[in-house]
Amino acid sequence: MKVLFVCVENAGRSQMAEAFAKHLGKGVIEAESAGTLPAEDVHPVVVMAMRERGIDISTNKPKQLSPRMLKEADRIIVMGCGAEGVCPANLLDKVEDWDLEDPKGLPLEEVRVIRDQIECKVRKLIDESRINN
Repeated sequence: MKVLFVCVENAGRSQMAEAFAKHLGKGVIEAESAGTLPAEDVHPVVVMAMRERGIDISTNKPKQLSPRMLKEADRIIVMGCGAEGVCPANLLDKVEDWDLEDPKGLPLEEVRVIRDQIECKVRKLIDESRINN
């Protein structure tokens, strides 16, 4: 199963989801992430939070959402957003919304909470994929 994680900047939540999916779901799911208005870099506090889990995303770069990504994905998950006009949930069909807080500008303690929520959701996604295959 190929999963596409989408948010606006592809600099926080979707990067963490992709990293957890690749790290924990090897051989079970393929993961990719993208944004509708990608940032220049992944948020440094997100990099720190993931490093605490032993996952280095310091060289990751936010990517632009493309029609190819949408077409190839078996499952599209948006992270939750409220940016009218740029929120990907309004632009896509058959989308699952995880409705997570944006870590942008938050302190590490709060980003850890979001990271842990994402890890839990990704683990559930992997378990579901194992059951269905």
